[in-house]
Amino acid sequence: QVQLVESGGGLVQAGGSLRLSCAGSGRTFSSYAVGWFRQAPGKEREFVAAISWSGGSTYYADSVKGRFTISRDNAKNTVYLQMNSLKPEDTAVYYCAAGRQVTTIAHQYEYWGQGTQVTVSS
Repeated sequence: QVQLVESGGGLVQAGGSLRLSCAGSGRTFSSYAVGWFRQAPGKEREFVAAISWSGGSTYYADSVKGRFTISRDNAKNTVYLQMNSLKPEDTAVYYCAAGRQVTTIAHQYEYWGQGTQVTVSS
């Protein structure tokens, strides 16, 4: 019922910034918590950030605290991930996911987008 589409990925130099967008379909998208996850080649999927349906609660992986900011605009059915001070180790495919409760655990999310590639060069 919920479809998610990520956008905003690309190639940037270390120290640069990108803003990813996760566009959700339907009137009910604003009722879902949303998480961002990433997966690099040969590595397992890892949690990046999450936000509650209201935007009142946010969570970040230790590796991105102070550099990434998650936010949402429910009027636009969109969740954002602002990524600053990017490092080569941030290179991965980034996925957004929607679920009924905010969580850092991937399998607890019900809906997933197709992902967007982020590449950070040194």
